[in-house]
Amino acid sequence: MTINCKGKLIDLSTPKVMGILNVTPDSFYDGGRFKEESSILNQVEHMLTEGATFIDVGAYSSRPGADHVSETEELQRILPIVELLVKQFPEIVFSIDTFRSEVAKQCIGAGAAMVNDISAGKLDDKMMETVGKLQVPYVMMHMKGTPKTMQQHTNYDDLLKDIIYYFSERLAEAKTHKIIDVIIDPGFGFSKTLEQNYELLSRLELLKIIEKPILVGVSRKSMIYKLLKTNPEHALNGTSSLNTIALLKGAKILRVHDVKEAMECVTLINQL
Repeated sequence: MTINCKGKLIDLSTPKVMGILNVTPDSFYDGGRFKEESSILNQVEHMLTEGATFIDVGAYSSRPGADHVSETEELQRILPIVELLVKQFPEIVFSIDTFRSEVAKQCIGAGAAMVNDISAGKLDDKMMETVGKLQVPYVMMHMKGTPKTMQQHTNYDDLLKDIIYYFSERLAEAKTHKIIDVIIDPGFGFSKTLEQNYELLSRLELLKIIEKPILVGVSRKSMIYKLLKTNPEHALNGTSSLNTIALLKGAKILRVHDVKEAMECVTLINQL
């Protein structure tokens, strides 16, 4: 199970870790933390040193109820960061967290290597066409509605069956645009109640039927800290627990804020 990132084949038979770099002022955990070039470079170097294979750069907060950000502002936020990082770390695989085709196109043109789309092409009808032309790996996530409205869309006939159907439909669309490398993200915290998030995790192995690598992002999310009656800052232990379960159930990429701890989960599970 490999994906091709700018001519570099990445083998996902051993799970990999994707480090999160949010360059937004309002992300739920690290919003506003990385503004200056020095802090951004230090954070990326830190994540790479700890073992991250991918760095996921995002400039549009997708937390529940997040404010709308224009395409122009998103580009103004993210493009200089991508250019800076590609210059400083030319061999690293940078993923662009966006649902906009123009943002994806310009960032890939600046040297990024893959696209991570929370909407699986549903918020920009040019996204899949663009990714197909760029011939880069594409992470498609399950979500209903938009980041601002998604928590109003939590009704399912059968959660896992509905998610599998969603991905089968989106994968058929991706195939028409000749997208080769697709990774699926079941979207923990997106259009799902706390109980539904745990139902999804408990049955995650059912997504193997899709025969695509599974990315899991639960890092410091409310499904952890609300259940534990704490906050994102104190949700690392819970994150590691759920990352371990996700790996046991077939996750191939962990998207995290804390790379070292995620890599420890991968090492321990590999030893098993």
